[in-house]
Amino acid sequence: MFIKQTIICLLLLPAFLICGGQQKQTVEMNKIKLLFSIDGEGRPEYEVFFQDKQVVQPSRLGFVLQEDSAFYRDFELVGTERATFDQTWQPVWGETKNIRNHYNEMTIHLRRKANPSLLLDLVFRVFEDGVGFRYRFPKQANLTYFVVKNELTQFNMTGDHNTFWIPGDYDTNEYSYTLSKLSAVDNKELVEKSTDIAVRVAPDPYAVQTPLMMKTANGVYINVHEAALLNYPAMQLHVDRATYSLSSSLVPDAVGNKAYLHAPFSTPWRTIIISDKATDILASKTVLNLNEPSKIQNTSWIKPMKFVGVWWEMQIGKSTWSYSDFADSTDAQGRPIPNNRHGATTANVKRYIDFAAKNGIRGVLVEGWNTGWEDWFGKWKEDVFDFVTPYPDFDINEVMSYAKSKGVSIIMHNETSGSATNYERRLDTAFRFMKEHGYNSVKTGYVGKIIPRGEHHDGQWMINHYTRVAEKGAQYQVMIDVHEPMRPTGLQRTYPNWMASEAARGNEYNGFSVGNAPSHETILPFTRLMGGPMDYTPGIFKIQGYSNVPGRQVHSTLAKQLALYVTLYSPLQMAADLIENYETHMDAFRFIKDVPVDWDDTKIINAEPGEYLTIARKEKNKNNWFAGAITNENKRTATIPLSFLDKGKKYTATVYADAPNADWKNNPEAYTISSQTVTSETVLSIPLAAGGGAAISIMAPDGK
Repeated sequence: MFIKQTIICLLLLPAFLICGGQQKQTVEMNKIKLLFSIDGEGRPEYEVFFQDKQVVQPSRLGFVLQEDSAFYRDFELVGTERATFDQTWQPVWGETKNIRNHYNEMTIHLRRKANPSLLLDLVFRVFEDGVGFRYRFPKQANLTYFVVKNELTQFNMTGDHNTFWIPGDYDTNEYSYTLSKLSAVDNKELVEKSTDIAVRVAPDPYAVQTPLMMKTANGVYINVHEAALLNYPAMQLHVDRATYSLSSSLVPDAVGNKAYLHAPFSTPWRTIIISDKATDILASKTVLNLNEPSKIQNTSWIKPMKFVGVWWEMQIGKSTWSYSDFADSTDAQGRPIPNNRHGATTANVKRYIDFAAKNGIRGVLVEGWNTGWEDWFGKWKEDVFDFVTPYPDFDINEVMSYAKSKGVSIIMHNETSGSATNYERRLDTAFRFMKEHGYNSVKTGYVGKIIPRGEHHDGQWMINHYTRVAEKGAQYQVMIDVHEPMRPTGLQRTYPNWMASEAARGNEYNGFSVGNAPSHETILPFTRLMGGPMDYTPGIFKIQGYSNVPGRQVHSTLAKQLALYVTLYSPLQMAADLIENYETHMDAFRFIKDVPVDWDDTKIINAEPGEYLTIARKEKNKNNWFAGAITNENKRTATIPLSFLDKGKKYTATVYADAPNADWKNNPEAYTISSQTVTSETVLSIPLAAGGGAAISIMAPDGK
């Protein structure tokens, strides 16, 4: 929905600066300025300034094409266009009701002097908080179908910045974050020791993944990512540890090529978000704004929701996804022999349906309902799942009828075991099955090495696969939550049914591995979530004692698990723990019942990556607010001014906080609940335990 839009003004071939023999052109907005130039060898370059101080040094642009191995030099400027754009639009769902899309744009038209001459456009957009730029290959006689061997985009930093990074892995984003100087980036040891990740392919020890979060010595925050990743491989960054230069490193295909394209074609946007305030980085909508509007005309069926489900019990070993222990576990009649630990039984799923209905939770996820789980993990096998055949102890019609009678939706689960070819052959069958049985959402998974063999999770082939699944979901009116994909790039604007992704190290790692450091959730908003919502699966209440492995636990307090519902945004939010653990703490579960998943407004109160974060959000179409504050392994006090509340109005604030003796390691389940009357003049001061947090519901008297 469009609220306000300016008329775009174009100026052709404007005057340009001559500086040191170079043609330099400028586009800027407020504190951000971008300069474009062509050097003496005909190489296009750009540089970026924040408050008139350089944050990106002259950085080269271009490609190595199969058709032209020097498609990065001998360019000449043949034209320039400029435009100003100012629009306010409303997302189908999200963190705010209204989003302003305001930028100044400069399009550079280049021509290679070589024979035959080839054309390339560079499109630069400067926003109030950063820049986005992309390459555009115009329709032209001498370049139709072509192959990208390498993209040569550089981001040359001005110093040895502090950086939050994970390895540039072709197949996973599920690493723990490292904080180091750019000069110290070396992912080899981390990749080798991360044996809890199913598939790891990281051939470059100096490659890192985006979104990449950096902080300069003088307190400027810089975030590098990409937007609108379609029909192109994901961009990783190679770090030159001596010069602090970052260069694009595209994920290759099975034969080493990066992309197969057809002009006209526009690449994804390369994004640089800049501010001297960490809160501004989190408030940025630049990545989202660089995506196209929704391709789905009727979005009335797309509904954010919370859900519970048969999932965590498998992560901690209480039950299994599989019906039998082995694929050949059959009796004399050839029937599978049950292991009596299968989680997705009709009776067990009904328990979750009852709990959801009783507590106003709309959805129930059921994993392990379908045949194939005995023979899938690590096999690199093509035909594992058919996505329609339930196990003998799961009566799909009975479950769906029971859920419907309770007003609860069942969330489908389609694990592909990495065999995307098998899933694509069965997509229509799988989605028709969903519609016939009343499913309105599906969680997909891609654990394992990809088939087609030799392809990677983050390569062009799989990028197109994820898009096809989202489009198929739109065709059948099914919402998508995808696990093990590439990290998001704002495509939830274009495909609003693509509601959430995993694409990072989620809460599940606390269930089966060494877990996540207390700082992990303070880093994720500055990295992974810059591209879009994450299905982190918060809400674990039994912090210790769920595993027989010594020392294994969730690395947070219970109160922090509540706060994550606000600080880690997703329109699909799971209450991930077991029913019995919630029933032990129903007073704390009240916050999960109350907290929305769709918002009219969001305020970033305070933030520092790796340290702390406080966010407040306003409930969609209501006047209630909810806040979350989290910290790393250090104790601190969260100071929360409530100036965002309506002036002159009294609210009731309920604070779910760490108890005075709480500690993520020694006493994680200790919490307090208190209520008080607050106004816009109130400033809350809430102690946070080590690894702790606080969740606050702020209810208007009439709820409006």
